[in-house]
Amino acid sequence: MNRIALIAAGVAGAATLLAAPQAGAATATATATTVTCGSSGLQAGLSTKVCAEITGDQVQLYGQISLAGPPSPGSPAPQPQELITGLSGQVVGGASLGSVNGYTQFTASTVQVRGVGGTVACGSTVHASFSVAKFPWNPAPVTLDVVVPC
Repeated sequence: MNRIALIAAGVAGAATLLAAPQAGAATATATATTVTCGSSGLQAGLSTKVCAEITGDQVQLYGQISLAGPPSPGSPAPQPQELITGLSGQVVGGASLGSVNGYTQFTASTVQVRGVGGTVACGSTVHASFSVAKFPWNPAPVTLDVVVPC
């Protein structure tokens, strides 16, 4: 064979190999993340809610703190506040997903408290609770019950 024929045969063979599906190649399927939040509540003069991010059988819970409304015109800028926060989660009738308690700094921007979650069987109900306190306000937890879809 002459060189041109060999090159053409090599190119054709390479094209065939590249076009063929790879044996053992992993096929990735994207699992969508859904976010479900409970009703907002007023705690320590702020708006709070608890949410669940669900991706397949993975559940991550978070509490969110924001201003209850826009500041009044001409009012001074909000001052930093140290809040006592608590986030917990549990599979109803099953295991705890954990809890996080501590102090959270809040000024004017929305803040999230995270760190609770895990693997949950599909069809299970997850109960989440989030509370915020600051003297003289007592905590008034907001809650969420969400079913992990199958």
